[in-house]
Amino acid sequence: MKKALLDTNGYSALLNGDEDILNIISGVDTLYLSVIVLGELYAGFRGGGRESENVRLLELFLNKPTVQVLDVTQETAEIFGSVKESLKQAGTPLSINDVWIASHALEAGAAVVTYNHHFDRIHGVRVVW
Repeated sequence: MKKALLDTNGYSALLNGDEDILNIISGVDTLYLSVIVLGELYAGFRGGGRESENVRLLELFLNKPTVQVLDVTQETAEIFGSVKESLKQAGTPLSINDVWIASHALEAGAAVVTYNHHFDRIHGVRVVW
């Protein structure tokens, strides 16, 4: 696997020493974090008792040469619209944030590293856990 996108719970598992996640991401050329994942992380940090430590660890992680943050683009928005409508038609809606994260994975051609199995419902999204 050359490209992977780390979901919020994948990042949390990594920080907690999850060896499966570490093994997966150690073999990729590019590891993406969606700006949506960053928003979820910052929200979680604010709700916890170790905000400054968590922000510091995230900044160190983001400075790694293989890590790249994906911003929302017009292409991301077009993919989002298609994915959201497909899920609606299939009667299997997901949270808006997860649709954005999946859209970023599709745009980047990256597998999603997550413990959320519902990403499997999105056609074309490869999931690794």
